[in-house]
Amino acid sequence: MRKTVLMKGKDMKILHNRIFRAILAVLCTVCCVMPLTACDRSDGKKVIRIGIKFDQPGLGFKKAGTYVGFDVDVAKYVAKKLGYSEDQIVWKESPSKQRETMLQNGDVDMIVATYSITDARKNIVSFAGPYFVAGQDLLVRKDEHKVSGPNDLDGKRLCSVSGSTSAIVIKEKFSSKVQLMQQPGYAECATALFSGIVDAVTTDDIILAGLATASRGRLKLVNKPFTAEYYGIGIKKGNTRLAKRINAALKDMMRNGSWKRALNDNLRGTGFKPNAKYNPPIPQEGEN
Repeated sequence: MRKTVLMKGKDMKILHNRIFRAILAVLCTVCCVMPLTACDRSDGKKVIRIGIKFDQPGLGFKKAGTYVGFDVDVAKYVAKKLGYSEDQIVWKESPSKQRETMLQNGDVDMIVATYSITDARKNIVSFAGPYFVAGQDLLVRKDEHKVSGPNDLDGKRLCSVSGSTSAIVIKEKFSSKVQLMQQPGYAECATALFSGIVDAVTTDDIILAGLATASRGRLKLVNKPFTAEYYGIGIKKGNTRLAKRINAALKDMMRNGSWKRALNDNLRGTGFKPNAKYNPPIPQEGEN
């Protein structure tokens, strides 16, 4: 015959607390693997993990433990519209060649890092946006007068960042005899240009404008863009619901003037003006 043990009120309370903690742990484990509800804080409060560049002045730049730039401001605005305050954002560095992998592995919830929307990339990840349309251009030393466009680079040394296709575009379409050099980041390319190791740096005009500003007048933007690069917000493949929410936030940012203010605040003094033919763009990517 089995003996029935009746639990006292105190024992029942302890048991209930243990069960509650176990359920909470399971829920937190689940939310950590679901997008936009990661339990990365010790208090269990949800966070959003956003990939940005750490080395692009004016766009995504890590400075004394803070993060500044146009991409950062766009990311903050979108996050707020999704229900996250600034202290709930976890910033992750997203080098060009690692962006797709970071999204596939769930290391980030979204990437706002001068991320051009291309058909090849859309085979791997999805995008929302675009939130800006840039044009590929060239950065040269202040005293350079022989390079005025992509056709002037035969025999010259050209720097671009690993994972970017910018230099290949120039070699295939404009100057087949250009010598290519790759660096892990734009700061390294700018240093190579300062020291005379390369003759030009290529990427999108808005990125180069930020580098020119940081150079304190030693570098200049050629300012003759020759492509159109549509910047999107990278998200995990197939997440149309998130794309719609991000696009709604971007449209709101453009409509109320926040987009223009963010652009002006971060690129003040560069002389750079976005192409009015394309900007601001219409965010509708990734909704189907």
